[in-house]
Amino acid sequence: MSSGALNGMGSEMEHRLVSSTTTSTLVSPSTPPSAAHYPLMETTTTASTYNTGETISNTPRVYPIRWVILLLFVFYSMSNAFQWIQYSIITNIIVSYYEVKTTQVDWMSMIYMITYIPLIFPASWYLEKYGLRKAVLIGSCGTMIGSWVKVGSVSPDRFYVTFIGQCIVAVSQIFILGIPARLAAVWFGPNQVSTACAIGVFGNQLGVATGFLLPPAIVPESHDKEVVGYYLSFMFYGVAIFCTVLFVIIVFVFREKPPTPPSTAAFISEETGSYFQGVVRLMKSRGYVLLLLSYGMNVGAFYAISTLLNQVVLTHFPNETENAGRIGLLIVLAGMMGSVVSGIILDKTAKFKAVTLTIYVLSAVFMLGYTFIFRLETLWLVFVMAGLLGFFMTGYLPVGFEFAAELTYPEAEGTSSGLLNASAQFFGILCTLADGQLLAAYGDIASNFLLVIVLAVGVVMTACIKEELKRQAATKKTDAQAGVEDKEPRV
Repeated sequence: MSSGALNGMGSEMEHRLVSSTTTSTLVSPSTPPSAAHYPLMETTTTASTYNTGETISNTPRVYPIRWVILLLFVFYSMSNAFQWIQYSIITNIIVSYYEVKTTQVDWMSMIYMITYIPLIFPASWYLEKYGLRKAVLIGSCGTMIGSWVKVGSVSPDRFYVTFIGQCIVAVSQIFILGIPARLAAVWFGPNQVSTACAIGVFGNQLGVATGFLLPPAIVPESHDKEVVGYYLSFMFYGVAIFCTVLFVIIVFVFREKPPTPPSTAAFISEETGSYFQGVVRLMKSRGYVLLLLSYGMNVGAFYAISTLLNQVVLTHFPNETENAGRIGLLIVLAGMMGSVVSGIILDKTAKFKAVTLTIYVLSAVFMLGYTFIFRLETLWLVFVMAGLLGFFMTGYLPVGFEFAAELTYPEAEGTSSGLLNASAQFFGILCTLADGQLLAAYGDIASNFLLVIVLAVGVVMTACIKEELKRQAATKKTDAQAGVEDKEPRV
């Protein structure tokens, strides 16, 4: 073979090696831009492989299946969140059937908060190391197992069995609450990421909404324990079957990530250190710490309201167990609307602090109205005020996630949102315990006014946060370096 041919082959081989080295850096959507990687963005025609074995373009791209992935997560989150509130909203019935105290029923809700705080750290590490699919599979499987354990608890002397089932489901939620921000960043483009996160949170709210609505509608108030047991069994079987079908679908359909990242910033690969190093960096961010505390106060107040809603409503409106559930349903449905609206506003304006602060202030205002509206003893006014409160208070959830992602970029979204949820569980425990004691000793005005004070402190903390939109800045910088127009990735 001639030397010219050998040289030609050598040049071709060298070119292939260089191309392979260049394209092997396409990994994570949550890592920061690096000058060393900008040449990757200078062309939109270079082909590469993205852990799939197929040749694809480096151009950011979104796939229609992203909506299927998001929908599956919504139902998965719903199946778990439903079980959080399914006991507390029929506290009077559970107390009578199992012959336990109201405090023990409150613990069926608080166990979600207790287990989350210590377990979120290993769960966030697992999510970061092993990815979305494995985390979702574990959580969905645990939710299914816990729901089947509850099926075997339908007997007045088996409260401990239903509590064990609740504990299993509660532990499973550690693979739910921190996922929406991560899933949105992995699957959705920069102009849809906030909306996708809001829809992901929407699943949790949908579960709480059905948890408020269905148990009072299914399980009747009756002194006949056989009747109550029959309908409890009906509810438990329905939930278990739903969770089982959903788990099977997730096994076969849910994917880890798309073949091509959805944004230009998502092409960049750069190590951010270990999970625990990331936590330390987050704790050094003053803005994030303030958001961590204020987010926990807002969501913790919502947890207390939800857990004690049945007791508060029945104090003023006896025999209105179903309406207590409907009030809770309205709070959450209004919050779903608030979540979607706020997500769209964030995507359009990128005014993260302004939106967060506005929602927080209005949450405090309507919490004050909710505190005193019961004095009027008019049920429809309670519904109206509860709806207004829910629109802003539960609509705040995805806003907090996305603001945290902006403040902490390039840290993994699962880490920042996981800590936010840990804060929410911590304040949820404190608010629920304190509110329960105040409700028993001094009535609902004292217990609800405590939550007004908590929210007022949260407003001050939110106002003190310095707005640093690092993720927005990184995306703009990457686009500018690559000469990419500010538009949605191709489909």
